[in-house]
Amino acid sequence: MTSMRAAVLLLGLGVSCRAQFAPPAVTISLDDAPEVRWDPLVKVFDVDYLRKAAAEVIDTTVPKWLYRAVKPLVKDLEKYIPQPYAGELRGLASHLGDVSDVIILNFAYEISAFCTSIVAQDKKGNVYHGRNLDYPHSVLRNLTMDVIFIKNGEVAYRGTSFAGYIGLWTGQSPNKFTVSGDQRVCVCLWSSGSDRWWNWWKNVVSALFFRRFPVSWLVRETLEEAEDFQDAVMRLAKIPIITGVYYIVGGARAGEGVVITRDRMGPADIWPLDLLTGGWFRVETNFDHWLPPPARDHRRDAANKALNATGQENINLETLYQVLSLYPVCNGVTLYTTTMSAAAPEKYNTTIRPTGCPPN
Repeated sequence: MTSMRAAVLLLGLGVSCRAQFAPPAVTISLDDAPEVRWDPLVKVFDVDYLRKAAAEVIDTTVPKWLYRAVKPLVKDLEKYIPQPYAGELRGLASHLGDVSDVIILNFAYEISAFCTSIVAQDKKGNVYHGRNLDYPHSVLRNLTMDVIFIKNGEVAYRGTSFAGYIGLWTGQSPNKFTVSGDQRVCVCLWSSGSDRWWNWWKNVVSALFFRRFPVSWLVRETLEEAEDFQDAVMRLAKIPIITGVYYIVGGARAGEGVVITRDRMGPADIWPLDLLTGGWFRVETNFDHWLPPPARDHRRDAANKALNATGQENINLETLYQVLSLYPVCNGVTLYTTTMSAAAPEKYNTTIRPTGCPPN
């Protein structure tokens, strides 16, 4: 592709989503006690607004009958939550209200993240990682934040999350790896809301009785503890979690890119970059890559087409962002887009989509 053709392509991709802005940044010190480390949140967000937004998320995500049934049990769940997460939840509750509501809020965020993640490598061996996070709660655009986790005076890792939520679906360990999580949805359950609520309840039971990690907590723990890309992949593939998910991981060196399809107890599939056979990128939405997506979901096909049109010779963080801006890869419920590269941690960038990306 000539440079002129590439420029025309990217111009066409860029018209989809023009209105955008960066989220606020919140610095969290891991050297502080868990009960107080999220206190900086209230310096950035209005507490009353946070309480109202949390109530809206719970009310629109968890049916009232299930909320009434679960709330008494969730108080017992706190006994089973490992540190530092139990202390962090208690600390948030000191600002946001009842600890059971804070726990329910954090579990509510675990069930509705429809996303697109891409990991790609250019011809020089640079690995790029991008993601759109789609969520059916527009209020979360006002709660989106970049979180910078500090330890011993240095940046340990960073990510993008929502105020009141201690997990991460998007993150970067500088000069080691990047990671994003996409909810794994069975095609046969795509239109079944009752199955979704049942799965939410099963996830709470899984955390309570089997002490499995919420998927976003494993992302955060991996960012904090993994030594490198390979270590991160092993942790994300093998540690038991409460529900299925896709973990997309990019490394700091050539060839380090993979999509991990997870069951609760371990990996269902490992799908790495394969440069020898032309697999210089991988696209993951919310469905197993070896199966067709639902007929009405065209995100995967649109992203694959745009990446092939862009070409490996033209891929970088800017062109990856343009691919992620193309409808329907970016759509009406897209909250934010993040682009990152572990080898260039200073280029981590999150953009909030104020109105999503409506069709042209």
